[in-house]
Amino acid sequence: MTFFRRLLRRRLHPWKLDIVALVFVTFLFLMQREVVSQSPQDEPWLKGIVEKRDGVLEMVMGAMNNVRDAMPKMQIKAPVRKQDSQGSLACLAGYYTAAELRPVLERPPQNPSAPGASGKAFHTDNLSLSEQKEKERGEEKHCFNLYASDQISLSRDLGPDTRPPECIEQTFRCCPPLPTTSVIIVFHNEAWSTLLRTVYSVLHSSPALLLKEIILVDDASSDERLKDELDEYLKQLHIARVVRQQERKGLITRGLRSLGRNSHLPGCECFHGWLEPLLARIAENSTAVVSPDITTIDLNTFEFMKPSPYGQHHNRGNFDWGLSFGWETLPDHEKRRRRDETYPIKTPAFAGGLFSISRDYFYHVGSYDEEMEIWGGENIEMSFRVWQCGGQLEIIPCSVVGHVFRTKSPHTFPKGTQVIARNQVRLAEVWMDDYKEIFYRRNQQAAQIRSFGDISKRVDLREKLQCKSFSWYLKNVYPEVFMPDLSPLQFGAIKNVGKEACLEAGESNEGGKPLIMYPCHGMGGNQYFEYSTHHEIRHNIQKELCLHGTDEVVKLEECQYKGHNTITGPQQRWELREDQLFYNKGSKQCLTARHENPSLVPCNPTKVQDHVLNDTICLSQFSDW
Repeated sequence: MTFFRRLLRRRLHPWKLDIVALVFVTFLFLMQREVVSQSPQDEPWLKGIVEKRDGVLEMVMGAMNNVRDAMPKMQIKAPVRKQDSQGSLACLAGYYTAAELRPVLERPPQNPSAPGASGKAFHTDNLSLSEQKEKERGEEKHCFNLYASDQISLSRDLGPDTRPPECIEQTFRCCPPLPTTSVIIVFHNEAWSTLLRTVYSVLHSSPALLLKEIILVDDASSDERLKDELDEYLKQLHIARVVRQQERKGLITRGLRSLGRNSHLPGCECFHGWLEPLLARIAENSTAVVSPDITTIDLNTFEFMKPSPYGQHHNRGNFDWGLSFGWETLPDHEKRRRRDETYPIKTPAFAGGLFSISRDYFYHVGSYDEEMEIWGGENIEMSFRVWQCGGQLEIIPCSVVGHVFRTKSPHTFPKGTQVIARNQVRLAEVWMDDYKEIFYRRNQQAAQIRSFGDISKRVDLREKLQCKSFSWYLKNVYPEVFMPDLSPLQFGAIKNVGKEACLEAGESNEGGKPLIMYPCHGMGGNQYFEYSTHHEIRHNIQKELCLHGTDEVVKLEECQYKGHNTITGPQQRWELREDQLFYNKGSKQCLTARHENPSLVPCNPTKVQDHVLNDTICLSQFSDW
């Protein structure tokens, strides 16, 4: 044993170790051969030899391991990285620094007295004759004050950060890291200044660490300046490029081809710190589809409506039973849920033009309906789909983006506005279950559409994702929505037989305006009314409005019955008598078309066959659709 210890203490060359190892292995092999030829039970004296052999073997193997570990390592092995419990690579602790979140492009020095500086209004009241004509041409083509936009710097700042303190002081963890993003700006014949101001606004307010690229998608614009000249201009920015479509496809198709993590419309400007809160929410929950808090850029003066440092009365998106998008104030339970302005707002629907979504989740949840066309209904369809299939829609108040809201669209639709009704039929058939009948009663154009394409792929998607019912959506996502009668007593147009005209809400009547009589068109819309089981005459297309009887003309007012332990007041309670007169309980009078606007007079039905217009009092009926 002393020999072995001395041997192992000496510094041996590898070739000498090889010789020693070979000798021992040969010795053990011979000993094994001799021993195994006889059983220890047959020859007791062999038992001691076997035990000694095992001891020697164990000592030799241990010595060889010690020698091997002591030898210098000639080959470096790849490091083994420790993984967290989820199996993903460990990320850095701490928070992003201001230096790490510096923008792609610093703003140039600002002239505080320049038009529109700091987001202020630029008034164009005192113009020369030529300037006034230029302004009018721009307004006619783009439906906003293009003259004002052209005078404002493409890189204008929006003044100091006026968001609430908790938004300004918000920090973002490095783990999980904020994802990089592509910003998509879709346009068709957009004005040069508003389009490029949107691009520069993104560059001046987005961290270089996070912004991967800006893609401008040209939907077959005919304006020559938006072609080669735009391509050449964007080359200097390096990070921005144009993708072009040769024929008009609309928002839906181009979104399928190029949607990144952020989708934008032209005519937008980003406020301080707009991007980080959106990406942080997606990093936290990849199934969240998030929108910024959209503020207004005045279409006449281009004044940017800044957020209040004290917080503000937020809105969320909704839909009406005509499947149009709208805004409403937050319900009390949503206000109580949010502790401060950094908390997202859950919204039943979203506008669809400004939102951020994980690319993987976008395609997982079905992207856009490929059979929808151009524009219209895609935001409502996506709202229903995301909620019913396990995701959620949110508005992030600390992310503020301004948008020029035009009063009308300057663009034409290649296939006419009936494509909107067709799109709405597709979403109703796939996602609304039996509740689609409420929509069809309000939109006769949609109800009469029989060719709306194959929906089997969308139905299969709903089954594959195990999406919930529309009843679940109404109960859990939007319980505040007023549920019209699934089977109202009567519905359709209210026709005055004497005048051969129908009762109509009139244009942009959101309550408080008198009704009018108008030639019957049978398409619903402004001429659609329901005689409810609560004896109201409801016009609930975009808002829940009811015929309100007063001593003057009859007006549309907000309905008094809202469900949830409310009642119908006498001014809004009507009886449809056997003689087809509408009798108002509150005034004890009947509805008439005698005057310029429908009003209430003492009940005195006139014979239909007389056709004396001035004497035709309140002889009305629901048309049979």
